[in-house]
Amino acid sequence: MSGYKEMDFYIGNFANLLEEGLAVGSNYGFNTAPKPLKNVVLAGLGGSGIGGEIVLNYLERSITVPLVLCKDYFLPGFVNEDTLVITSSYSGNTEETLSVLNEAKEKGAVVACVTSGGKMGAFAGANNLDCIALPEGIPPRACFGASLPQILFILKHYNIIGEEFIGELKAAVALLRTEEADIKNDARLLAEKLQGKLPIIYSDQRIAGIATRWRQQFNENSKVLGWERPFPEMNHNELVGWKDNAESLAVIFLHTGAELDRVKLRFDINRSVICNFTNAIFEVVAKGDSFLERAVYLILFGDWCSWFLAELRGVDAVEVNVIDYLKGELNK
Repeated sequence: MSGYKEMDFYIGNFANLLEEGLAVGSNYGFNTAPKPLKNVVLAGLGGSGIGGEIVLNYLERSITVPLVLCKDYFLPGFVNEDTLVITSSYSGNTEETLSVLNEAKEKGAVVACVTSGGKMGAFAGANNLDCIALPEGIPPRACFGASLPQILFILKHYNIIGEEFIGELKAAVALLRTEEADIKNDARLLAEKLQGKLPIIYSDQRIAGIATRWRQQFNENSKVLGWERPFPEMNHNELVGWKDNAESLAVIFLHTGAELDRVKLRFDINRSVICNFTNAIFEVVAKGDSFLERAVYLILFGDWCSWFLAELRGVDAVEVNVIDYLKGELNK
């Protein structure tokens, strides 16, 4: 990870990166004309793929064509010339996403790329594909603020969505700048309470991608295990698993404040069950007037919490040596 800054620098730069991402997407000159499309696939993994999960949550109640995630080497069988495939790989060298990129081209799909370069950037250039460039020299998970807007701008270009997201993201930038000091303070306090615990993140299904981001950041930044589950699915299986003393576990309930009343009731009932097995139950409530404002508020809160937990644990929040080892072994 030579050349990277400390992770707190990147987290502190999140609002700026989001603002820069908006400017890049607004000014990008697409070289392909929009055409009617019947479905969309968002392909990407890890820090490069989380933007797709957030976009899916954001659009799932309003989008009028099917939109699916792809986190594998292969595309769904329905992909054809009427499909938009957006491939996201920060490095441009993610082998699973490169496999999908090649298959999308072979199937005649409409393809757009989001990357800082690498093999994906070269492929896009050789095949005259739209390719929005991300800033170089950043850990992939720290580039979320720059990459999220690009997925939305691509969808807008192909008339899959309107431009409402632009105003929401601008308001989100302003919200983060107003609230960041309080977010940092609250995130530090939560991190102190998470020491020695395995975090479990519960949320409404509508922000399942945000809960995933929290878990990913605990994994990569804090170097701890954890998991996440959404309501109502969790109530049909995992709740039964709360049967024994679990003081080594910490539960974090993520709230948007915009949940259905039935989901709010589920939070209350689950809390009353889980408190019999652990006292470490914490609530994080978003601020903001729109989905995207609340989403980035919770994401920044989780990012800071993972950083402070890393600091308390005395671990390097940037290094991901075991992932580098895995990639090295796969490349042999």
